[in-house]
Amino acid sequence: MKTLKKNIFIGIGVLLMLCSGVANAEIQTEAVRYQDGDVTLRGHLVWDDAIAGKRPGVIVVHEWWGLNDYARKRARMLAELGYAAFAIDMYGEGKITKHGKDAKAWMSQITSNVHAWRKRAQLGLEMLKSRAIVDPDNIAAIGYCFGGATVMQMAYAGLPLKGVASFHGSLPPASAEEAKSIQGQIFVAHGDDDGFVPAERIAKFLDGLRVSGKAWQFTRYGGTKHSFTNPDADKAGIDGLGYNPIADKRSWAALQVFLGDIFASK
Repeated sequence: MKTLKKNIFIGIGVLLMLCSGVANAEIQTEAVRYQDGDVTLRGHLVWDDAIAGKRPGVIVVHEWWGLNDYARKRARMLAELGYAAFAIDMYGEGKITKHGKDAKAWMSQITSNVHAWRKRAQLGLEMLKSRAIVDPDNIAAIGYCFGGATVMQMAYAGLPLKGVASFHGSLPPASAEEAKSIQGQIFVAHGDDDGFVPAERIAKFLDGLRVSGKAWQFTRYGGTKHSFTNPDADKAGIDGLGYNPIADKRSWAALQVFLGDIFASK
């Protein structure tokens, strides 16, 4: 009887330790500073420490507002799915705004030099790949608005990405050479009422995808404006921006399928 009681107490103790371990396992975040020349960048790394070993990594590129809470939220959502997510900084530490004039100026400064634009994004990719928890051969990138254009530039630069996903991005067309440099698959979520992207640019963008020879998906969401995934889009006071909860939900579900497919492929 004493032995039985002893074993029961031991079993309860082990169970409590296991439960305690599960309870303590949670989403972790880390501010990661890195340099692009004289510019200090501050990214946001998120992962679930309940997962052991290496896992796929996903770059998150912010909208033209800078690396704000919205980009961080998307990184956390990815971490909750089991990925290591790194919201990279494309402007520089502390450069976040709610004013369209500032956002446009910062974005224009980056996009005016395509080589420097791609280089800064690549620095974020290299930071994520260097992390011990990340499988460096299984990396993707997603981006919103300006970030959507950024991940396409990463693809055109031939960076080793399993895939890129653009949400309400500006859809920069690729030259034939750039299109053939794309290494991974492409996912695009676009609002059919997005007045920021002319029909002619969409046509040229799709031509580039066809030349690439890679698997791609371009989904239009009806009755949907620019910045449709951001619940704060309507608060910006800019005509043409608008949140669409249905398109947001469906495009996020489609992204999960996309990521699952590309990381499962060899």
